[in-house]
Formats: sequence, C-alpha cells, structure tokens
Amino acid sequence: MSTSNHSLVTVFILEGLTKQPELQLPLFLLFLGIYVVTVVGNLGMILLISVSSQLRSPMYYFLSHLSFIDFCYSTVITPKMLVNFVSEKNMISFLECLTQLYFFLIFVIAEGYLLTAMAYDRYVAICSPLLYNIVMSHRVCSTVMAVVYLLGLFGATVHTTLMSMLSFCGSHIVRHYFCDILPLLALSCSSTHTNEILLFIIGGVNTLAPTLAVLLSYAFILSSILHIRSTEGRSKAFGTCSSHLTAVGIFFGSITFMYFKPPSNNTMEQEKMSSVFYTTVIPMLNPLIYSLRNKDVKNALRKVVGGV
Repeated sequence: MSTSNHSLVTVFILEGLTKQPELQLPLFLLFLGIYVVTVVGNLGMILLISVSSQLRSPMYYFLSHLSFIDFCYSTVITPKMLVNFVSEKNMISFLECLTQLYFFLIFVIAEGYLLTAMAYDRYVAICSPLLYNIVMSHRVCSTVMAVVYLLGLFGATVHTTLMSMLSFCGSHIVRHYFCDILPLLALSCSSTHTNEILLFIIGGVNTLAPTLAVLLSYAFILSSILHIRSTEGRSKAFGTCSSHLTAVGIFFGSITFMYFKPPSNNTMEQEKMSSVFYTTVIPMLNPLIYSLRNKDVKNALRKVVGGV
C-alpha cells in the first residue's frame, strides 16, 4: 500500500483463533463441518422457500433474505479462517483486509435490521391479522429490504473509509482470526479518536435501535397472546415467535458482548470467542432454528422431499 493511502503496512498477519499447533487440525475439521452445514442449511432454506407454494408469506420472504445474509457473511470470514488453520503464516494484504471488513460489516449490520423487520412482521401478523396483507404487502417488504441493505452499506462504508485513512506503521500482527474494527484500531499508529466515536455512535444505533424495536414489538405481541382465550391459539402464536426470539437473543447478545463491554474486560481471547458465535455459529444455527421449530417449514420440506 502506498503512502498516499496513509499506510506503511502492506501485509497483515492474522493471529488466528489459537496459537496451539495441536489444535489447528481439529479446529479446521470442526469449522469446515460448521461451514458445510451453514452453506447447505442456508442455501437449502432459500431453495425451499422459492419452490414451496405454502411459504409465500412475508415472514418467509424475510427468512430467505436472512439465509442469504448468513451465507454471505459466513463466506466472507470462514474460508479465510480455514486456510489459516493449515498455513504456516496467516497473511492477508491491506486491501484484502479492508475488503473483508467492508463486506462483513455490510451483512452483519443488515442482519440486525432484518431481524427487526421480522419482529415487526410478527407484530402485525399477531396484533393486526386482518390488516396483515395490506400492511405487509410485497411492495412494503421489498422497500424494507432495500432499506436494510442500504443501512448495511452506509455503516460499512463509513467505518471502512475511516479505517483506510489510518496509518499502520508499527506491528502488523492482527490479534484476531479476521479483520475486525477493534483489532485493527489497536494496530494504528495514528489517532483513532474519530473512528472510536463513530464506532460508538453508529455501532450503538445499529445495536440499540433494533434491540429496542424488537423488545417493543414483542411486548405488544405478548400482550396480544395473553388475550387469546384458547390454549391452542396461544401455543401457535408462541410457536411462530419462539424461533425468531432465539435468533435475536443469540445475535444481539454476542454483538453486545463484543463491542460494548467495559474496557476493563477487553481481552482479545473473549472477543474471539464472542466473534465465533456471530461469524460462524449463528449463520449455521439460524436455518436449523427456523426449520426445527417451525411446522410450516417442516411440512414444506416433507412435501418437497416426498415429491422428489
């Protein structure tokens, strides 16, 4: 990278998930298995929703995009991680590092807002069922998804642009298994004050706003469910929300732990473990959660498999 890009470092070395050589092969096999399940699960979910006539509601439209996003940001991180497990030096160029950071941020930010849209969809379906087809029309859903991706692009562009303006002239060892914001800021030999402020503001908004919106939606949903007289009706309503609540809890919980814990607890080993959840485990779990805890998906899968 030339000095015009304010960086004297042309190549970074990724520290990786562990420094213990005896764990490299077992971890390679473990994460290879996770990635295969992630790819098969998410692409399978997209395919199932596209071919099944009973999965045509907005809920499954959003779910197909969730599977697409999970597949994408897992693919941005995991293949490079797998290569690093079996290579002697985990090298990545400055440009590749920023590219990985950019696309990771697009999809991880988009997922947060998509989970919020899915919570609103459940709110309308349970609290205003007679207006559901009007409120959640195809045009509205398409507009919501456009906004979701634009918010991801905006956040990623701001963070990556500011990162590219920093000087990296000291250590070139990234204490992580991928190029994330915090490990890169720790390597900069120029002021990161602006980056840190915008990380707090944009990151806070991207975490707090979706979390509050989801909590508010489910507060109204819970109130409506409790007014349902039949036990079967309440059970069905809870069933349609439980899988989404599980996905939301795991995603925002790990993100909050990673970026918003007190500085005194800021150890890189903890950050790596937290990152594993939202970069590799969550993309694998989401299709499993929605397929195993959703009767419509299981019925559609039986019909597709039975018709083959």
